[in-house]
Amino acid sequence: MTKVSTANSSEIVAACADQIDAIYQSCANAHPDFGIANADFHTAITAAVEKYFVGFAGGDHQQSPHQFIDELQSLDLYLALACARGNESAWWEFDRRHRSFIERLASHLLSIRADADEVIDYVYAELFGTKVVDGVRLSKFRTYTGRGSLQGWLRAVVSHAVIDFYRRRQDEVSLDRLEEIGEQAKTRHSRAGQANRNEENMVAGVVRERYRSVTVAALDQALATLDDHERLLLLYYHVEGLKLREIARIVEEPMSPIRRWFQRRARGGSRARVHESTVMRWLEKAYQKVLESFHAELGKKHGLKPAEIEICMTLATEDLGEGLSLKAAAAQDQSFSNVEAVEGTS
Repeated sequence: MTKVSTANSSEIVAACADQIDAIYQSCANAHPDFGIANADFHTAITAAVEKYFVGFAGGDHQQSPHQFIDELQSLDLYLALACARGNESAWWEFDRRHRSFIERLASHLLSIRADADEVIDYVYAELFGTKVVDGVRLSKFRTYTGRGSLQGWLRAVVSHAVIDFYRRRQDEVSLDRLEEIGEQAKTRHSRAGQANRNEENMVAGVVRERYRSVTVAALDQALATLDDHERLLLLYYHVEGLKLREIARIVEEPMSPIRRWFQRRARGGSRARVHESTVMRWLEKAYQKVLESFHAELGKKHGLKPAEIEICMTLATEDLGEGLSLKAAAAQDQSFSNVEAVEGTS
């Protein structure tokens, strides 16, 4: 039995550098278009060593570090690293290998198809990562270390997503339904504090109305800075309620209003397919553009302080899909009026 110090994980990886280099080269040869650097692969291996070899069971192991590294699911780890970085080729490979598994599992755990679709969309959003902190995308893939198969890890991700789905549904149960299932005591307790909550809601309502007009004006101005294709993407996603995969299919259609823009971006249309992760990246760029303009408008033109801008941010987030400039643009934009016709050809 080998005792490993928690302070020498880097030394362990350094001692196995040749082995890791060989594994990396094998993965890079198998998927040369994933764009993963050797240093990034070493960092991922180091994380696995720290978590499971050094940290597990106090560092007591029957196997050597070389054996541990050799048993990692290196190809799965390489794929996860590429997906976490938004590589489109990696995402297509991920779909080919795992999309049907995710769909079957979600459908098995949720009897209603619409519920399963909602969970699948949620899982993909988590895998892609909808938040960026300090330039790093917070993709769920970053928690995968290669210790066990990617499919086994996905089983846990989907299962947790289903549990979260049921928890959200429980929060939506009506008062009458709570009483029917024996929750009268909880309901009475809830009603006892209703007066205080009503007062709080009234104060919140006054605050919201105070900032609503300036929020609408600033959001209108921010949305006006978008290019036509960016506005269409937001219309598809927030007004029409299309899923990322549905938007990707629309972009692929020859009659799509933004197909021409995509062809120019793809160097003459050399790429015929669009992955939903790419649509998410396009949306993120549009969000960032709107956010920067929105903040500038509120701060410079209206003189709001950071705390006040946060209030406006909350209002804008709630209203983005309800109307404002987007819905007005949807009524006036001839391109958007052709969405249904395009969808009918897909």
